[in-house]
Amino acid sequence: MENYMENNNVQIGGEIVKLPEFSHEVFEEKFYKFEIKTKRLSEYDDILPAIVSERLVNIEDMKLGDMVVINGQFRSYNLQTETRSKLVLSIFVKEIELTDDINCLTLNDASLIGYICKEPIYRKTPLGREIADVLIAVNRTYRKSDYIPCILWGRNAKYCDTLKVGDLVKLSGRIQSRNYEKKLPDGTVINKTAYEISVSKFASIEKEENKENNEEQE
Repeated sequence: MENYMENNNVQIGGEIVKLPEFSHEVFEEKFYKFEIKTKRLSEYDDILPAIVSERLVNIEDMKLGDMVVINGQFRSYNLQTETRSKLVLSIFVKEIELTDDINCLTLNDASLIGYICKEPIYRKTPLGREIADVLIAVNRTYRKSDYIPCILWGRNAKYCDTLKVGDLVKLSGRIQSRNYEKKLPDGTVINKTAYEISVSKFASIEKEENKENNEEQE
């Protein structure tokens, strides 16, 4: 669990749809937030936020419509407000490259190794489709952790329902955006966007290791 790049690895391609804006500064290194649009096979577009350092790219060279390929991590931080804390998610850019290959527009691969930090929520849709929501804590350097919401379907959802808080899991899938409406106490309805990993592969590391050990003994 000490190789943090292996714990949290994202490869994604897309089109820049929002130009970089200043986000924050750490030890005189400035970071900028921008948005990219990546396509699903269903033709639906995901609009995803990303954070990049001024040391990786000349911000002024980034143009709307540019296609980029990014290697990085899916990270989170808690934004404190007067009433509550809000989990803010974004892609932290480790490498970024301009490209003219339109095939990059569907590139969206995320792999995580982390601990289940909330009881998985398992449910069925009215049509009987199985779904599970789970929050994964992924270790980062300097004793920090990223808390990543994930959604699982079908057999993965049912399997996730057998696990408990503290279990170590590995998963892979794609980062997606989801628009929804939130009703405020005064009755006002506002549009919001959630970000999560739609999981395609999922396994408990402890159970997988036990299975391998049993097979070796046999």
